[in-house]
Amino acid sequence: MKIGKHTVVTLHYKLQEGSAEGELIEETTGGDPLVYLQGIGQMIPEFERQLTGKGPGDTFAFGIESAEAYGDYEEEAKVKIPIETFIIDGELATDLLQVGRTIPMRDDEGSMIYGTVLEVGDKEVFMDFNHPMAGVDLFFTGQIEEVRAATPTEIDHGHVHGPGGHHH
Repeated sequence: MKIGKHTVVTLHYKLQEGSAEGELIEETTGGDPLVYLQGIGQMIPEFERQLTGKGPGDTFAFGIESAEAYGDYEEEAKVKIPIETFIIDGELATDLLQVGRTIPMRDDEGSMIYGTVLEVGDKEVFMDFNHPMAGVDLFFTGQIEEVRAATPTEIDHGHVHGPGGHHH
């Protein structure tokens, strides 16, 4: 079977910054493989496009520019937030306000976003809402281990069930 929409893909990969000679970001070889459901938006669209049509045993090597991955780094995504925002049950959440810590928050529309604390002041917290990989060109190499048709339940739930996937 070849990779296409609504297939469950099992693969091992190595992710490096920029090129095959770039700094290692992460690798699954020697550990659990990546298992995902193709065609539902779980992965970077260009990652899925590059793997479409490949089958078990096929290898891959491709780059994805930052704009097509996690986006370009945007200075305007660094903002100052009033310290009162971090008062929970009447107390300042000092355990959350550690420089370098990434914390979940909600934007004006109620969507979950993640911000990294850059600096904590007396009146404001300076945070970076860029994805940690924003501005980074990616280079993937690896091998497809298995491809199978997704079950109707997996498609309905939007994730893989069983080994390497979600367990209810």
